Amino acid sequence: MDPVFILIAVAIGLAAGVFVGRGLGKGRGDASAAKIAEQEAEKIRTAAKAEVDAIKQAAEVEGKEAARKRKAELDDELKGRKAELAKREEQLGQKEREIERARKDAERRASELEKKERSVDGRIKQADTAVEKAEAAQAEARKKLEAVAGLSEEQARKKLEDEVRASALQSAAVEIKRIEDDAAKEASARAKTIVATAIQRFASEFVHERTVAVVPLPSDDLKGRLIGREGRNIRALEAATGIDMIIDDTAEAITISCFNPVRREVARLAISALVADGRIHPTRIEECVRKAEKEVDKVCKEAGEQAVFDLGLHRVHPELVKNLGRLKFRQSYAQNVLLHSVEVGYLAGLIAAELGANVKLARRAGLLHDIGKSVDHEQEGAHADVGAQLCRKHGESPKICQAIAAHHGDESGPKPESLLDHIVAAANSLSAARPGARREQLASYIKRLDDLEAICRRFTGVERAYALQAGREIRVMVMNDQVDDAQAIVMSKEIARAIETEATYPGQVRVVVVRETRASDYAR
Repeated sequence: MDPVFILIAVAIGLAAGVFVGRGLGKGRGDASAAKIAEQEAEKIRTAAKAEVDAIKQAAEVEGKEAARKRKAELDDELKGRKAELAKREEQLGQKEREIERARKDAERRASELEKKERSVDGRIKQADTAVEKAEAAQAEARKKLEAVAGLSEEQARKKLEDEVRASALQSAAVEIKRIEDDAAKEASARAKTIVATAIQRFASEFVHERTVAVVPLPSDDLKGRLIGREGRNIRALEAATGIDMIIDDTAEAITISCFNPVRREVARLAISALVADGRIHPTRIEECVRKAEKEVDKVCKEAGEQAVFDLGLHRVHPELVKNLGRLKFRQSYAQNVLLHSVEVGYLAGLIAAELGANVKLARRAGLLHDIGKSVDHEQEGAHADVGAQLCRKHGESPKICQAIAAHHGDESGPKPESLLDHIVAAANSLSAARPGARREQLASYIKRLDDLEAICRRFTGVERAYALQAGREIRVMVMNDQVDDAQAIVMSKEIARAIETEATYPGQVRVVVVRETRASDYAR
């Protein structure tokens, strides 16, 4: 209990005692009662005083105990701080000793560096003196040499450079020729074996490229019904199928034009169904188009499944199978793209078997290499990149996607790196370059040959240039008095690089530089 509170209570008790005593004295009115009250009050005062003394004594004891404890705590805290200060003094002393050692070490190193610098300065001066003497001797020797040779320094340098360049060019040409001959012998034999084995084990038919379809009509009267009142039927057909319908003077036939082969097929089936049914109006047109779309989707699925089955592949995503089937309605040059993809799959498998690679993986990559052409009307980018993204989206392995993206080796896309990439690229080139696989317009073909010959005639010393084998070989005739054997080899390299940079051509172009020496005389 608080001592101040106790003292206040005792004072209140004393006052109450006095008040009670006085009240009793007044009540009784006699001296004895007052005396008794006084005695009682004295007892209360005595007891209160004793209690106050006891409280004071207890408070003093408690204060002394608290002071002793506080002193002990302060002593402990002081000892801890003294110990910490001693420890810090020790650490500071250690750091001062380390700094002193580092300073002495730095002074020692600075002294050594200064000695070395003085030594190096002396050597530099000696070297400068020696260089000056050597330059003076060299200048003197150069003057004597020019006087003896009868050539200036610039003339002698140019002559030496010409001789070294000619010698290096000759040596390089001979070495290039030797390396090319060795590599050509080995590569030619191996490549011929692989290509011949792959081609002789597979053959395929080809079809003509088309961007239009012709629908026969029983009579010309149906043309007016297909057009409809104010053209409503033809507008409904074009809107539902996304094609252009051409109705001209051709007897009993109409033409469907569309770059998307699947839409063109849907339109052909829908129009054929409308013509057979005879009921032609917008509602019926929409029904026939929906039915034709289902039929085409079914055909695409079956064609894709058949292609996968023919190549013996498994676990191909259904969406990829459907997109493969859509290639059935698409042509590239003179090739049906689905047949071309199957052919590339077979060829890639055969080449992989000859090289000891994974046949299943090569067939899978070959079959899917052109799948981007099934959706490239709907997505931006080259069909190789689109196809790789599509296959990656549907769970094909990274090796397959890389082979698809690199099968053309364009500058804008990735280059073939692994063996699988080169196998797919080679199989694609074989399928596209075989006789009858592709056709092109005569004008563009002739222009390409003219461009190749013009590039060759641009070089100094070229007399004539002829493009052979449909532009796959260029034969260059050079003047023997302007171009020697070494220069002919170098010229073939330069012409090949120029063709790669400037010309556009399929496959590869072989450059042959021909130099001949003729001697003639007359017998009289």
